[in-house]
Amino acid sequence: MVRVLAVCLGNICRSPAAEAAIRDAAAEAGLAVEVDSAATGDYHVGEPPNPRMQRVAAEVGMTVTGTARQIRPEDFERFDLIVAMDRDNLRTLRRIAPAGARAELRLLREFDPDADDLEVPDPYYGTDDDFRRTLAMIRPAARGLVAHLASRR
Repeated sequence: MVRVLAVCLGNICRSPAAEAAIRDAAAEAGLAVEVDSAATGDYHVGEPPNPRMQRVAAEVGMTVTGTARQIRPEDFERFDLIVAMDRDNLRTLRRIAPAGARAELRLLREFDPDADDLEVPDPYYGTDDDFRRTLAMIRPAARGLVAHLASRR
């Protein structure tokens, strides 16, 4: 089984939505994937996903759940692939990764062949439409990630 960790700054908007989208895409593809999400920062540890993300995800039939947590050193060994939502978080992951860590570090949108930008912007201070746009970037990237994993089987 492949293990994937989605990471953003606070683990209440983008990464739990990516976790849900990857889980849904894997289920559709019949691919066994363990998915989790985490934050590079400790701002929201212990909190549920942002209610606006939960609401806009529900509009498209997705369920975003979980409890925010910060990434831990052992995550770099436990997970096969860690996908960051933006370059800042990817840089942080590269900086904090233990020497010789086995997890591959990538940007989530690298898996979307139609992406015009590889960053998933943080909607936290935005409107519901910003959350919808974020989700519209995450979902095709999640499907592309699952297709990539399926092709490696």
